[in-house]
Amino acid sequence: MRKAAFIYSSELEKFHYPPEHPFNTIRAQKTRQILNSMGLLSGNGRREVAPIPAERVVLKKFHSARYLYALKRASEGKWDNEAFYMGIGTSDCPVFEGLYEYAVLACGATLVAAELILAGEADAAFNPSGGYHHAGPEKASGFCYINDVALACTVFAEAGKKVLYLDVDVHHGDGVAYAFYDRSDVMTISFHQDPRTLFPGTGFIDEIGTGAGKGYCVNVPLPIGTYDQAYMKAFEAIVPPLTSAYKPDVIVFELGADALAGDPLANLRLTNNVYAEVIRHLLGFEKPILMTGGGGYNIENTVRAWALAWSILCGADSNDSQNHALGGVMLGSTDWQGGLRDRTLAVSSQQRDAVVPALEATIKAVKANVFPIHGL
Repeated sequence: MRKAAFIYSSELEKFHYPPEHPFNTIRAQKTRQILNSMGLLSGNGRREVAPIPAERVVLKKFHSARYLYALKRASEGKWDNEAFYMGIGTSDCPVFEGLYEYAVLACGATLVAAELILAGEADAAFNPSGGYHHAGPEKASGFCYINDVALACTVFAEAGKKVLYLDVDVHHGDGVAYAFYDRSDVMTISFHQDPRTLFPGTGFIDEIGTGAGKGYCVNVPLPIGTYDQAYMKAFEAIVPPLTSAYKPDVIVFELGADALAGDPLANLRLTNNVYAEVIRHLLGFEKPILMTGGGGYNIENTVRAWALAWSILCGADSNDSQNHALGGVMLGSTDWQGGLRDRTLAVSSQQRDAVVPALEATIKAVKANVFPIHGL
């Protein structure tokens, strides 16, 4: 029986990005409501754990004191040019009431998950309010202020753990990749839309790390229109061999849901069945998994994906045909009552012809650039 912790508190519901902003914090709340309705937050090794705000001493393991001070001042309405140059107060990273408190609490949720895993109190943990992978040491970027996943990787590494960081958000996980770019104790693997076509414009195949970290940063850019079967072909060709060679002690998994078809900010064509398969692969390595949310700007699709992901992560999916049907009812969806799983999407010959050659070239390049470093 898997010991699984869902990290959430109603305290997180107090904070909201501006109403016109694409990032909506209600996604975590809605995910929690569905899972609670389905009875997937208790029993059989499952429990809900409240987050606590991240301590400043921990935040400083990644962020500078100068940046944290500017972020807190901006949250109090004392915003200046120095803060703006650090990305605070831009259209992507606006200043809003309770900004600092929210960022510190959302980060704290991921760190609570990490501590539960380190203490042996959880084999799997999920913070749907986490996944702020774009934030830099002194930079707010891409809707992200405090990089909870980079901090979780740091905490694990400082505890002597080898960390596999897997990022399936549609945007390159730049903040985490560059945090460990010259280190081998954290391997970062990011699957994301071709950086020539999407923010942040980084994460090319030849970005593989430097020095001791050479070969420990893996980028898998995906062509526009990438669909389930093509995605899983790339995943299965790259992630299992590298993971088996690297032998991590723990997996940090950033589950941004903006690679799903219909996301308003990106151009991939996945269904949430891909995320289900990815998690099954990760569980097969029999290592603790810390999973976070991330992007995902079609709220209903994101919530369904995260609820499905948790059902598999916590081991509740073995007999969940009934649960899936219940999930469809609880979501109140009028166009799809099949439950938490998305319907299969048709793939046109034009789409296949555009995606397959590009993805095969990517797989070939990753194998040529990275695999030999790991004896593959």
